[in-house]
Amino acid sequence: MSTPRLLTIMGSGETAPTMVTTHRKLASRLPKGARAVLLDTPYGFQENASELSSKARDYFQTSINLQLVTADLDRVHGADSVHVERALKLVADAHYVFAGPGSPSYALRQWSGTAMAEVLRAKLRQGGVVTFASAAALTLGRFTLPVYEIYKVGEDPRWLEGLNVLGELGIDAVVVPHYNNAEGGHHDTRFCYMGERRLAQLESELDDETWVLGVDEHTALVIDIEADTAEVTGKGVVTLRVRGESEEIQAGETFSLGRLRDPRTANSTPRPRVEHVVEVAAADEDATLRAATDRLSLAFDEAVENGDADGAARAALGLDDALRLWSADTLQSDDADYARTVLRGMITRLADLAVNGLRNPREALAPVMSVVLDLRSRVRADKRFDLSDVLRDRLAEIAIEVRDTPDGPTWNLRD
Repeated sequence: MSTPRLLTIMGSGETAPTMVTTHRKLASRLPKGARAVLLDTPYGFQENASELSSKARDYFQTSINLQLVTADLDRVHGADSVHVERALKLVADAHYVFAGPGSPSYALRQWSGTAMAEVLRAKLRQGGVVTFASAAALTLGRFTLPVYEIYKVGEDPRWLEGLNVLGELGIDAVVVPHYNNAEGGHHDTRFCYMGERRLAQLESELDDETWVLGVDEHTALVIDIEADTAEVTGKGVVTLRVRGESEEIQAGETFSLGRLRDPRTANSTPRPRVEHVVEVAAADEDATLRAATDRLSLAFDEAVENGDADGAARAALGLDDALRLWSADTLQSDDADYARTVLRGMITRLADLAVNGLRNPREALAPVMSVVLDLRSRVRADKRFDLSDVLRDRLAEIAIEVRDTPDGPTWNLRD
């Protein structure tokens, strides 16, 4: 089995359940015994870099059945030159290279002066699978957004020189992941936190041939070089934006690479609308851990309301599974804390229910109340209304309301 030539660009969710199906499809095309490398440079500056590497390796081993070896290329400048060359050779010899979160500007700074760009291009020429997501994805185009410097530090919008790996395929574009980001709430954080105003400014600084390739969060663009096609997978869309004019390509659509090499022609050519059926794996039901938490919390409440003990337990176990599945995701902010709080609440409610029971108390009391009401009817028939009232009042004290109607006595439990 020969090594395919594939370039995959993920908008985010690279180690989340939403991308499991895409990763598995990529892994299934690798030859037996394929060497896979985790390129750790983009997050190499972070204090928890080793933890991020461990989570990524665990994710691929557990969910994808693919063993990654860390390149150990967190820092290039100032590092031992022999170590750097060995790490670069590890990447060059790998059948599969994966890189994800971090800082694109840090990664580019570390890779400058090395053969990294050529190593990646060579894979696309000779055989190899390259999967770049989030921060790493930003480096693939002709230019790169220094996201942190603009969004967090407040520097003026500007471009950095990118690796231009896409140029190897004849695609003159800049990659913008997190294209549909909505974390800002009341302010615009689309387009990798740039918003429309800053993206339009940045777009105006590009030359006439360069355009914007936007990839939504939890979405991937899989480019098959030998087949000369590209496919959109995941939860969102891929956007071809040329001078403010955008065309969206839906998940499930496969199209010719010519559409990426010359998006202006593609945009000007009318095409019939095609409805695509997107297969979504069970793990892909929820786009975020918070969404999974809310769905399972609702299922738990419904199970309790319906007296379904197994259903309630199943929802709690499902949330525990969701926490495990999403544990490797690097974009979870406070979602994990939120999920744990909900899970602890479920456990507490299950403990209360173990004491008080899930069964509808009316069902449990019905046989007893049948006897009591029959006795009360006999007392009333003997005109012992004083005893009848005593029975009614004592029942009221324990929240059981008895009413005499033309059709006979009825009873209800007060809340």
